[in-house]
Amino acid sequence: MLVVMEATATPEMVAKVCEEITRMGLTPHPIPGALRTAIGVTGNKAQVDSDRILTLVGVQDIIHVTNPFKLVSREFYPENSVVDVDGVKVGGPEFVVMAGPCSVESRDQCMIIAERVANAGARIFRGGAFKPRTSPYSFQGLGETGLQILAEVRERFGLKIITEAVDTETLDLVASYTDIIQIGARNMQNYSLLKKAGRSMKPVLLKRGMSATLEEFLMAAEYIMAEGNRSVILCERGVRTIADHTRNTLDLAAIPYVKRMSHLPILADPSHGTGKKGKVIPLSRASIAVGADGLLVEVHHEPENALSDGPQSIVPDDFDKLMNDMRRLAAVLDRTCA
Repeated sequence: MLVVMEATATPEMVAKVCEEITRMGLTPHPIPGALRTAIGVTGNKAQVDSDRILTLVGVQDIIHVTNPFKLVSREFYPENSVVDVDGVKVGGPEFVVMAGPCSVESRDQCMIIAERVANAGARIFRGGAFKPRTSPYSFQGLGETGLQILAEVRERFGLKIITEAVDTETLDLVASYTDIIQIGARNMQNYSLLKKAGRSMKPVLLKRGMSATLEEFLMAAEYIMAEGNRSVILCERGVRTIADHTRNTLDLAAIPYVKRMSHLPILADPSHGTGKKGKVIPLSRASIAVGADGLLVEVHHEPENALSDGPQSIVPDDFDKLMNDMRRLAAVLDRTCA
């Protein structure tokens, strides 16, 4: 349910409505807007008796939300959300590109790649310090040493940092180093991890699960927002289909659907979405065309020697080409790209 306050409603009126909602055993979520404040209500098992709230001073209207997801829906918040990552605004006019290696392998590796992607226009550096791998014998990441390398990248090149938290035990450690916590596809429905990420109040990038429906994807984001964290970025990273010419199938149709149903920004990951470096640039072009707010791209200066995901990592020269394409397409779509 969404309580719409009058444009003249004072903060005291909003507070009294929130108090009444709490007394009803429900949870209020004030949503300040440019013209008026709305209050989202969660925790109800059935439709709420709206008359009790409509009588309160300052309440203009009540809207009953029909979707199973509430806080992420446009019914709750009709405007596009912009996630501010320490000055880098994801979901606004700028098409934001996050780039870097799949795994943090060494300090030299990260410094070489970070310098190239920063010069090309990337705003956020990606790299895994903890790696959930299909095989227990594959490279699992450098752990805190990797996080320290990422922090040095931020200090040296001014790039914001995104890295994955793979479990509840290490999330606080990841949050202490990074600017965005990534929740990977394998953990999209790890509800304990989602709740803890929601309580961290650090921006969270949530990847779609490998076989998740869009409703399941948005409900996973709801878990994070229900804990109070509104800084959520979605990421379409491809789903498993019958196709065997790519690692996954990048579901481009998901992007305009999510933009219609939710106010949250959404990125595309053409690296995991295809698993083929030769398809990354074409699918990046398509992603900005269908409305994505940015990209998450894997870049490696020596992909043949990469410890993970070498076949889907583009080299820095190709990343330069990708960014040139993004700038030209962004201008056509009334957006900007660094």
